[in-house]
Amino acid sequence: MGGCYPTMDLLRSEQMQLAQLIIPIESAHRTVSYLGDLGLFQFKDLNAEKSPFQRTYASQIKRCGEMARKLRFFKEQMVKAGFSPSTMYTNGNNINVDDLEVKLGELEAELLEMNANSEKLQRAYSELLEYKLVLQKAGEFFYSAQSNATAQQREYEAHHLGEGSIDSPLLMEQEMSTDPLKQVKLGSVSGLVPREKSMAFERILFRATRGNVFLKQSMVEDPVIDPVSGAKVEKNVFIVFYSGERAKNKILKICDAFGANRYPFTDDIGKQYQMITEVSGKLSELQTTIDVGLLHRDNLLQTISHQFECWNLLVKKEKSIYHTLDMLSIDVTKKCLVAEGWCPVFATNKIQDAMQQGTFDSNSQVGAIFQVLHTKESPPTYFRRNKFTSSFQEIVDAYGVAKYQEANPSVYTIVTFPFLFAVMFGDWGHGICLFLATLYFIFREKKLSSQKLGDIMEMTFGGRYVILMMSIFSIYTGLIYNEFFSVPFELFGPSAYECRDFSCRDASTSGLVKVRATYPFGVDPKWHGSRSELPFLNSLKMKMSILLGVSQMNLGIILSYFNAKFFGNGLNIWYQFVPQMIFLNSLFGYLSLLIIVKWCTGSKADLYHVMIYMFLSPTDDLGENQLFNGQQFLQVVLLLLALVAVPWMLFPKPFLLKKQHQERHRGQSYALLESTDDSFELESHHDSHGHEEFEFSEVFVHQLIHTIEFVLGAVSNTASYLRLWALSLAHSELSSVFYEKVLLLAWGYNNIIILIIGIIVFIFATVGVLLVMETLSAFLHALRLHWVEFQNKFYEGDGYQFCPFAFALLKQDEE
Repeated sequence: MGGCYPTMDLLRSEQMQLAQLIIPIESAHRTVSYLGDLGLFQFKDLNAEKSPFQRTYASQIKRCGEMARKLRFFKEQMVKAGFSPSTMYTNGNNINVDDLEVKLGELEAELLEMNANSEKLQRAYSELLEYKLVLQKAGEFFYSAQSNATAQQREYEAHHLGEGSIDSPLLMEQEMSTDPLKQVKLGSVSGLVPREKSMAFERILFRATRGNVFLKQSMVEDPVIDPVSGAKVEKNVFIVFYSGERAKNKILKICDAFGANRYPFTDDIGKQYQMITEVSGKLSELQTTIDVGLLHRDNLLQTISHQFECWNLLVKKEKSIYHTLDMLSIDVTKKCLVAEGWCPVFATNKIQDAMQQGTFDSNSQVGAIFQVLHTKESPPTYFRRNKFTSSFQEIVDAYGVAKYQEANPSVYTIVTFPFLFAVMFGDWGHGICLFLATLYFIFREKKLSSQKLGDIMEMTFGGRYVILMMSIFSIYTGLIYNEFFSVPFELFGPSAYECRDFSCRDASTSGLVKVRATYPFGVDPKWHGSRSELPFLNSLKMKMSILLGVSQMNLGIILSYFNAKFFGNGLNIWYQFVPQMIFLNSLFGYLSLLIIVKWCTGSKADLYHVMIYMFLSPTDDLGENQLFNGQQFLQVVLLLLALVAVPWMLFPKPFLLKKQHQERHRGQSYALLESTDDSFELESHHDSHGHEEFEFSEVFVHQLIHTIEFVLGAVSNTASYLRLWALSLAHSELSSVFYEKVLLLAWGYNNIIILIIGIIVFIFATVGVLLVMETLSAFLHALRLHWVEFQNKFYEGDGYQFCPFAFALLKQDEE
């Protein structure tokens, strides 16, 4: 049916076909790879009943998964080392998967060995560093204790030769008076304990040994690297003196429980200095070895980073190829793979060329076969789009993906969406701000597209062309409203009005006299600031909202006609499109006509009164509310047409559908009806004998719901368009408040500080409220008008996207 219509890439989706590919096994991998480069074939899973482990290429997918794991390991190591994968592609494309698998295995083994050696060396270095700290801190303690003991001994010998004193140390007195052979030998345990555990460590030691130990702790100023965990920890050096093996065993267990690292210590000062010197020498040697190892490791990671992106993409491609091959069924001869899937009709030659190239490059003796299958299955929806139309298509797809080849609302959304937004956001000053912000995103889109942006910035950047159109239309409507941050300008010539005398400055328009021709474009600047500004703009914007709403709803109904004509559905033309057009335009089309006539004639007729009494008493005389001759007769005719249109929509269609079903069942008609909107009614249920069941009650109720929805929706949808008036008024008044109550108020104080504060507050209020919140508010309202009021007149949106096997999508997912 669509052959006589001119092809439009965006109005109707591409013509699709179900194709079968028969590919020899030896050329299957290369052929699928070329189809992935082409990106125009959507494979169907012919092995859906099999689990992933039962499929033919499960082992190859496992291999690719293992290579992907190694690449993730390399990436983690590069991130730790501060490297980022290079975006420059090297000659990694020349490597095949088998060689890459071997190379990745070798690199992983080498890197793991380096990490293990580095870890061992780092642990040894940390242990030696802690040992050095123990030698230094404990040596200081022994040195100070020995100095104190020597001083006390000299004092004792000088003053108390031969007699004891109550002030003398008991141990010293006992040692002095006891036989040296009977003196108790004290043992010691030294090491480092985490500072946060030091108090608990001390208490447990005291309780476990009942106070029969002497503990000395010294704080280490800088955090040290723990040899076990590898983390930086604040620690204390401790030394514990004890007597007896039982006390030693308890101390060792407590040290292990608290994670205290123990190191040997001698009380010989000479040996202490010797050990410190040896440890310092080993530390410097270890540091040199560690530095050389890290340099070698960094060189290896840098080499990997140059080819990482290429390897990663190659592994992803291979994995996706084998996943696709698993969706193919094996021929009974086990020499061919059979694939089924969807592709656009225009891509037939390209797909055949790719298959021939795959056969030639793999030196296969048998060529691949491409054949079109005939099916009643609904094809996927595919629109060719660019970066400009893509964001508008996303707005439509968020509501629902278009049914195959139905009229696409995004063609009209490109204009109507930003225009309706601008009706609510009409200020050419704010429009210029949005325009400049969008130009920044557009001029830097190459750089920004490769960067990680936040969620909100990502959404804003993705819709940059939508915002560009919104800003351009906002400048246009702002010029019509004559508002620049709520300030009017005489851009297109002087005002048509002037004051009668000097006393009429604050008067209403009755104090103004028209002295020139009408202001050529937009609202006359003299209206702003006058007493009648609000009533005038209210009336203008309210009537304009109704006109725009009725126009867009009529466009939706007209598109339903083109849908019905395209699919050859005469029932929808005569029993849906015609009565809907009559009903909508008999009431609200007539209201639009009255608005235009009133504007043209300057009449003071009350349109509320006209519309209300058109229903309550259509035969009454209109009196002063009459706008043209024959208006009363026209109203009666339109009212009767509206009343006739309701049963016209409701009753004929279900009976005609039943009649068509009966004729098809008798074999008298072979009309293809599967493309109609009511296909579920005609192909609803099949019994065991294959006969179609036609539930007349379901069809009638479905039509009744549609009729009620349209009749009530005609009223509610028209009223819904009044949001254009409400938001436009709110935006204008908010802008006026910020200008008069912030900027002008600050200007009136003649104080530079107050003026600067006022300007800052005005800028923040304008950006935060008008350019961010109001933009979002107007965007959401325009979105609702398109989804609910416009698209529900013709758009089903129950299709599904065309998702081809394409390597380009792998790169997008990675980004």
